[in-house]
Amino acid sequence: MITTRTATRQAATGSLIGLALGDAMGLPTEFIDVPRITSRYGPWRGLPLPEPARVTDDTQMTLAVGRAVRTAMDRGLLAPQRLARPLREEFVEWARSPENNRAPGRTCLVACGLLADEGRVWQDASQIHSKGCGANMRVAPLGLVPRLSEEQRAGAAQLQAALTHGHPTALAAADLTAHAVHLLAQGAEPLGLVGLLRSYAYENRSRYHEKWLGDLWTRSQDPSALHFIQRGWDECAAVLERLEGAARTAGPETDPCLLTGEGWIAEEALATGLLCFLLFPEEPVTALRRAACTSGDSDSVACLAGAFAGAHLGPDAWPREWAERVEYRSELLTLGALWDA
Repeated sequence: MITTRTATRQAATGSLIGLALGDAMGLPTEFIDVPRITSRYGPWRGLPLPEPARVTDDTQMTLAVGRAVRTAMDRGLLAPQRLARPLREEFVEWARSPENNRAPGRTCLVACGLLADEGRVWQDASQIHSKGCGANMRVAPLGLVPRLSEEQRAGAAQLQAALTHGHPTALAAADLTAHAVHLLAQGAEPLGLVGLLRSYAYENRSRYHEKWLGDLWTRSQDPSALHFIQRGWDECAAVLERLEGAARTAGPETDPCLLTGEGWIAEEALATGLLCFLLFPEEPVTALRRAACTSGDSDSVACLAGAFAGAHLGPDAWPREWAERVEYRSELLTLGALWDA
């Protein structure tokens, strides 16, 4: 039986700060294997928060999604056309910003360059064959915004992914990531989380959100919208099955990337970020350190682990000294307070 707690107090603030802290911890360890990380920084359980605690494009784009959602909901109920325009504007502004100097992903840059052409429908800008983790490292806000229906949350999560990463697995992984954050914020126990996500993947396998995605699927090689979206859910279901086994048997000293993937692609970022959280569900700083000391896309894995841990435990999960010096702290707190109110 799946048990739940009461909803986490200030889950949005805790999740956003955790995401940024994980991102900052993973920035200097990305592209470095575990032996080199430990030789440079010492045992992983003592991995420090860098000084200064600078973040990557993961946090920058999370804030872009958060601002777009806030703008859309200031105008009324969250709906496809109401969200698509501010998302597009935020992504283009991010791409052009002088602060966009943190080695951003090529897929995001190419898609944002195309989105800057206002005469182009966004579906023609989407990189239909890309399922990079850029699709879901930024989706946490959709799991934190209160009073969304399941259809709104899922459709918006997939839409924000699709503007840049159009592969069906990117859409499904973004949907699952937002759903995981939402479940934890609402009090789901970590022990039953993977089972809930596997059930969600099964239930949504045959659902293409046409209202949110339009005719995106026609840019692929698939014969139908159904075939298109099923491919994505099936790949995500497979990695969730692998995650379930790893969460039961993994030892804390094993590099999580060896078990559920290096995190460069969306479904592996979800699985490995979740694995790091599930290894230490009540030890959030340890979970971040484990996520940052990995052989793959350490900043994205750690930012997702931080989002999950913060949604589960709230802002008190994080050392005050860390939270006070993470980059973009003021904006993270502003969005968190809005959604926690």
